[in-house]
Amino acid sequence: MKHIQILFLCLPFFIFSQEEDLLNEIDTESNEIQYVTAAFKGLKIVNFESTKLVADKEFTLIVSHRFGSLKNGIDTFFGLDEAVTRLNFVYGVSEGINIGISRSSFLKVFDISAKYRLLRQEENGFPFTIVGYNSVLINTALEKDNLPLLEFKHRLGYTMQFLISRKINTDFSIALAPTFFHDNLVAFNQQNNSQFAIGLGGRYKLTNRWSINADYGLHLNRASNSPFKNPLSIGLDLETGGHVFQMHFTNAQAMNTNGFLGQATGDWSDGNIFFGFNLSRTF
Repeated sequence: MKHIQILFLCLPFFIFSQEEDLLNEIDTESNEIQYVTAAFKGLKIVNFESTKLVADKEFTLIVSHRFGSLKNGIDTFFGLDEAVTRLNFVYGVSEGINIGISRSSFLKVFDISAKYRLLRQEENGFPFTIVGYNSVLINTALEKDNLPLLEFKHRLGYTMQFLISRKINTDFSIALAPTFFHDNLVAFNQQNNSQFAIGLGGRYKLTNRWSINADYGLHLNRASNSPFKNPLSIGLDLETGGHVFQMHFTNAQAMNTNGFLGQATGDWSDGNIFFGFNLSRTF
């Protein structure tokens, strides 16, 4: 009987202790940072990289295709005869680091890249996601017959970007991409080898699977008499299970950063644009 009385006297302390533990767990959960997700569903907005990364230990293949100019009409079957393709393999080294390698038929360019998350947008905290992107490209189309003084270093180009995005609400996301890129040999000899640009992009969700995407690259030190244009691209994204299918129109046929920022030849004002798509598949 004495032991039962002691048990009843101690019971309130046990109950209080358990309640305190439960309250501590609730406080811990409420203090956890909630990150904003899915600002962009594709690894690219259209031409520009988005702030999305491939998940840890996942592998993604992106097949990008650009037909020739629509302006030539039936003569080139609306660009089908002049199409170029890029294959890009991206692997998630960790949750916040990707590495990639690609090959494009435009100038036979090989590209090695690294993409890494620096900061993430929070539900009630930091307002942006910031991702770094660096790449090194090799232009293998250059021929020594045409360029007798050609050395391997002349084939190289470099890109450095900060990708800054904000998901405004469930439907609308925007992105900014300050960009530095350098080509050891430029296509237009009056152009500086080191070039600067600002990328602007956005995504608006139309349905659970469809969204409209657009991006634009403002070149900051293009030569005044350069034949190249600022790239403007508009398209639709379709998300279907394990892949994202992006269809778009753009005035840049090149698909690596140095190419579409430095060598866009199309002009929206006279219909000299290219239809294309990006198709990504995660394994």
